[in-house]
Amino acid sequence: GTGSSILSALQDLFWLSKSKVEKQLQIISVLQWVLTFLIMGIACTLILMYILCTDCWAIAALYLAWLVFDWNTPKKGGRRSQWVRNWAIWRYFRDYFPIRLVKTHNLLTTRNYIFGYHPHGIMGLGAFCNFSTEATGVSQKFPGIRPYLATLAGNFRMPILRDYLMSGGICPVNRDSIDYILSKNGSGNAIIIVVGGAAESLNCTPGKNSVTLKNRKGFVKLALRHGADLVPVYSFGENEVYKQVIFEEGSWGRWVQKKFQKHIGFAPCIFHGRGLFSSNTWGLLPYSKPITTVVGEPITIPKIDNPSQKEVDFYHSVYVDALIKLFDKYKSKFGLPETEVLEVN
Repeated sequence: GTGSSILSALQDLFWLSKSKVEKQLQIISVLQWVLTFLIMGIACTLILMYILCTDCWAIAALYLAWLVFDWNTPKKGGRRSQWVRNWAIWRYFRDYFPIRLVKTHNLLTTRNYIFGYHPHGIMGLGAFCNFSTEATGVSQKFPGIRPYLATLAGNFRMPILRDYLMSGGICPVNRDSIDYILSKNGSGNAIIIVVGGAAESLNCTPGKNSVTLKNRKGFVKLALRHGADLVPVYSFGENEVYKQVIFEEGSWGRWVQKKFQKHIGFAPCIFHGRGLFSSNTWGLLPYSKPITTVVGEPITIPKIDNPSQKEVDFYHSVYVDALIKLFDKYKSKFGLPETEVLEVN
């Protein structure tokens, strides 16, 4: 009767409201991460400097003293927090796109690993969600494996930001940090390196599947020195979430980008996503496109203290072939045509 119809309408309204609330929480979770990525380091530095000039200067002085004492912690595996990695906000972050982690093979806890993550995209959203949080269940999918996402060492010179990054298991992408994790931190460690780095980010655009890899061999040499197995990882959809202005080689725009990359470590990109209140406007929010990260089969690497260039080249070629095979095997399952070819630059 009428009563049941009203009840049904109220139930529909309730669920609609709940759906809207969840969508807003997803947007908020992604927005806070984007702002963290873009401005948290600079903002925290400026705030700390300001506090030093106020009556609360002792608080800032105490933190700076702690910073000096704790300076080398990022190089020694950091200070991860399972509580931070399991925050509910990361599940909303995951569901915004959504992001998914696909396991293809088991990983032995008696070995160490270097994951090569491709492609970089603008912000490496899939890399962060899958390996610096528990939102996609990395610890359940790979029990006994401790993931360390490697990022620019300069981020760990920024107050507050450094501690926030370490809580997620993020470490500097430098030799000291990687050597420590792979040689003095036991086994079952997996360092995730976004191999293409800033150079690759300059070419990422929707509809393009290309990686900067031909001359990136340092990660292979590190794997050989430590006997760490190499694992190819491809993230389908990573390039779809932002649109970017691509400057041609030889243009003034590309010249500026390369200068920044050489001297500062990152390349400024002109990009946009959707607006905060509408997907039809431009803004900093990424587009809600699916990102599926596929972790491939580990490549067994021997331990060679001083690998020759020939040995590095050989295992690099094995890795490139494995990455291409991984891409070809899963491309049609995640929305790409069978004719799509992975471009290796």
